[in-house]
Amino acid sequence: MSGSAFATDWPAPIEQLEQQGLTIQGEFDAPGGLKGYAGSARGQAIAAYLTPDGEHALVGTLIDAQGRDVSAEALEQIVNGSQNAELWEKMADHHWIRDGDPDAPRVIYTFSDPNCPYCRKFWEDAQPWIESGKVQVRHVMVGILMADSPEKAAALLSAEDPGAAVAEHYRTGAMPDGDITDESKQWVTENNRLMRDAQLFATPVTFYRDGENIRRVRGAPSAEKLQEMMGELVETSQ
Repeated sequence: MSGSAFATDWPAPIEQLEQQGLTIQGEFDAPGGLKGYAGSARGQAIAAYLTPDGEHALVGTLIDAQGRDVSAEALEQIVNGSQNAELWEKMADHHWIRDGDPDAPRVIYTFSDPNCPYCRKFWEDAQPWIESGKVQVRHVMVGILMADSPEKAAALLSAEDPGAAVAEHYRTGAMPDGDITDESKQWVTENNRLMRDAQLFATPVTFYRDGENIRRVRGAPSAEKLQEMMGELVETSQ
């Protein structure tokens, strides 16, 4: 597996893909005599495969006999790895609302829109880990889905107790009382820009640390993915 090279180094079919809008960021070993190339377009990681004759390229998902995507790990490392790490640092310096104990050792960042049903589902599904005191979820509030999303996001950010306001909103749909500050409106604008610059266009997008790597998950995570993101949830007997 290797990182990026100059576009002029790519075989002709791969260069053609770049001209059509696919940004090639590296190459990886693939089965069946194919050569794999990891790229991205509009924030989506995409795999391309060069045929053994070097004259043709295939774009899409290549699966093995067990139905596994053979490019998944390579795409995560080559395309998303450095982007995720950089974005993690930027999110930490932006405007988020903590759900959970500030001393919780495991930190999760997620782009959240107040009108997003999948953000609400993620909030609900994460509660057992939040309540265990082992995980804190930091909601980077954005306003992208509906016309009133920016106003709602700003209201949550300017609430007297933002964490409680987010919890009440996702639980009941209620919004906090009080004035929306100009500062919180600017925070939403900055969060929207951060998300847009990362070429992320839907919520939630969630980031978690996996050893030395930062992983991303689009949409509401499955039960299996939640376990991977947040660790084993041990229920203690009363």
